[in-house]
Amino acid sequence: MLDFRSASNGIVNSRKAIEECIEKALAGEDPKRCRLLLIHSSIAHDFQQILSRAAELCSNAVLAGCTCAGVIGVEGANESMKALGVMAVLSDTTDEIAVAYCDNIRGENSYEASRAMALELKAMNPRVSLIHVLASGIDIAADRAIEGIESVFGPQAAIFGGTSSDNMKAFTSFQFYNQKILERGAVLVGYADPTLSVCSGVHHGNTPIGIPFVVTKSEKNRVIEIDGRPAWPYLMQILGLPVTTHPGQTIPIAGLAELLPDDLHEVYDNQHVLRVIVKVDDENKSFYMPVDCPVGTRLWLTKRDEQLIFEGLTRMIGRLNRQIDGREIVGVFHTDCGARGRTLFNKILKEEIIHLMQYPLIGDKNTAWLGMYGFGEFTPLNGRNFFHNYTTCICALCRNKQHG
Repeated sequence: MLDFRSASNGIVNSRKAIEECIEKALAGEDPKRCRLLLIHSSIAHDFQQILSRAAELCSNAVLAGCTCAGVIGVEGANESMKALGVMAVLSDTTDEIAVAYCDNIRGENSYEASRAMALELKAMNPRVSLIHVLASGIDIAADRAIEGIESVFGPQAAIFGGTSSDNMKAFTSFQFYNQKILERGAVLVGYADPTLSVCSGVHHGNTPIGIPFVVTKSEKNRVIEIDGRPAWPYLMQILGLPVTTHPGQTIPIAGLAELLPDDLHEVYDNQHVLRVIVKVDDENKSFYMPVDCPVGTRLWLTKRDEQLIFEGLTRMIGRLNRQIDGREIVGVFHTDCGARGRTLFNKILKEEIIHLMQYPLIGDKNTAWLGMYGFGEFTPLNGRNFFHNYTTCICALCRNKQHG
C-alpha cells in the first residue's frame, strides 16, 4: 500500500529547500522506500539543484513535478518566488507506481501525446487506475488530453492534477521528470494501489456578465473570430485594453464562461465552466483556449463574486465530505487557479479560504497535502473526467474501508 508524506517551505537556497522538504516529509522513514517524489516549485528556484539533490537523497524515487505560482501544504499557502512543496510516496514494492512523460505537448497534438503516454503507463503497469497529470499550462487542449488518456484506460480511470504556471505572467512554465527540465512537456503518474480511490470537489466563484459572444471561426482550441470579428482585438476592445496586451495581464479580469451540460449544473454549483486565456498568436488576432472551442460556442465575460466563492467553497467541502463517508484520507492533491491567490485575495482572506478547505477535511492531522497555484485544473466532476479554470480543486486519496 502506498504511503503519502508532504512538506513545504519558502527557503531561498534551493539546495537547502529541497533537503528540508525531504527530511520533514520522510520524518525518519528510510529514503529508499520513497518510490516517487512529486515537486512543485515557484519560478525563481534553481530547478537543477533541486532535482540533482532530490535524486541523491531519494535514490530509488522517480522525480516528477512542475512550476507554479505558489504552493499549498498543511503549512499553509506560500506564493513567494522561491516556494517549494513535495509529496513523497513510499512503498515496499516497485509495482504500485508508473510514470511516463513527453517533451512536446501542444494544442494540436494533445490527444496523440497523451495517448502515447497512457499507452506507456499501461505497458508498465496495466493495474493503474488513478492518473495524475502535470502538463504545460501555456498551450494545451486539455479536453483532448483527457480523451487521449481515456482511449487507453477508459473513462473509469480517475484523472486529476493541473497545468503548470509561472508567477502569473503567462510567459513560460516548466515540468520535471527525473533530471529533465521541460518547457512544453507533460508527466503522467499512474497509481496502482487497489486500496485507494479518489474523492473530488471543485468550485469557482464567478458569474457571467451580459449577453454571450459567439465563436464564429475557430480551429480546434484556437479562437479566430467572435461575433464575426478578429477574436483578440474584439475582446480587448470590450475590456478597454490595447490589442498588444499580453494575455497574462488579463487573467484576473478576462475569465470566459462556457455553458455546462444541464446534468452538471447542480453538482458544480454553477451553470458555467470558466476558461483562461494564456496565449495569443503572433499577430494579436486570435487567442487559444485550453480546450477545443468549436464554431457556435457561446462565451460570456465573468466577474468574481466573493460571497459565492466563500459560500460555494463551504458547500463543495460538504459534498466532498459526504463522498469520503468516513474513509481515511491518506493524501490530498490540491490545484488552485493562480488567479485565486494573491492576484485576487489579500493574505488574510487567502488564509481563511485555505482554512475553510483544510480543517473540515483533515482537522489538526498532519495529513499529506500538496497543492499548487497553476493555470488549470484536472478534476473529476460527477464521475466524469473534466478540465477546469479559475477553480479550487481538491482530490482526496482515500483508503477504502475494507483496507482501513
